[in-house]
Amino acid sequence: MADSSHTKKNKFLLSSPDRLQHQPPALLGHHPKALPGHVGYLIFDGTKATMASSVSKEDAKENTALLESNAARKAFEGADTEASRNYHDNRDIIKHGEEMHQSEGGFLKPLIFGGLDGILTSFAIVAGAAGGSLPTTVVLILGFSNIFADALSMGVGEFLSSKAENEWILSERRREQWEMDNYPEGEIREMIEIYQSRGMSREDAELVITTMSKYKDFFVDIMMAEELELQVPEEDHVQESMREGVVMFCSFAAFGSMPLLGYVIIPTLYPDLGEEVLFTCACVVTGIVLFIMGSVKSFFSSGHWLTCGMETFLLGGACALVAYTIGQFVDGLLPEDE
Repeated sequence: MADSSHTKKNKFLLSSPDRLQHQPPALLGHHPKALPGHVGYLIFDGTKATMASSVSKEDAKENTALLESNAARKAFEGADTEASRNYHDNRDIIKHGEEMHQSEGGFLKPLIFGGLDGILTSFAIVAGAAGGSLPTTVVLILGFSNIFADALSMGVGEFLSSKAENEWILSERRREQWEMDNYPEGEIREMIEIYQSRGMSREDAELVITTMSKYKDFFVDIMMAEELELQVPEEDHVQESMREGVVMFCSFAAFGSMPLLGYVIIPTLYPDLGEEVLFTCACVVTGIVLFIMGSVKSFFSSGHWLTCGMETFLLGGACALVAYTIGQFVDGLLPEDE
């Protein structure tokens, strides 16, 4: 057990193991009473830290990740300043005591953009074909060939564009590094002026910038962010760009196939249904998926899930309506087959 002063300082409360079923614990490190191969750890719910008995290291790692990704964000979303203060005061106890932000957002853009683009592209083909009274076979041929060709194009495009942007940012960093090596006084003066323009006094700006400039690599990254407003990519940026491209391809192909699946599955089960029913099913599936995608997006933003879901649903529906209207219009211009 921790000593009494340490317990009092961090507001620890001894707890029975069953408390672990109700709150996600944060990894504390080796506890004197921990079993071999186990760790002792505390439970932090945003208002207090609670000592618990030992558990396996594997369970501790999983629960620690859960806590770190939720505690600070829940305090923010609930505008609970006391919970936020207690979290930061106690995070030095947690083994991985670092405020965690949602890193999943890195793949949010290719996932959402790829999914929306895929399903809207596919449904635009379905809606246009329905508006133009095209047969089901034409819808399937145009739909699947277009979806997978576009998915490959989007994935490769995402990889190449992201890679090119990162390479350009790194080239700018090399230029800033060269300028810092050859004329540091000029770079320091520029940064002081930037901080002054943002409301800092001359004396404070000089103190801050002079201190940071002692650490050149760090200072160059600060210059990139403050002067050029560019985020320096990680060393594995090529692999990261490739992962984004793969996410884009998979998202585009998976979501883009959904409006077409009804044209494949439903006729097999109910061969007597007409094309109007198939199109209605495609509309329903597309609407549901659009709403779900918008709702999922809310977990990475401050918007309410219902608002985000309806926003995506309505925007996607507007795109589909345009495609259907154009299909009808073009079909009306063409001569009828005799």
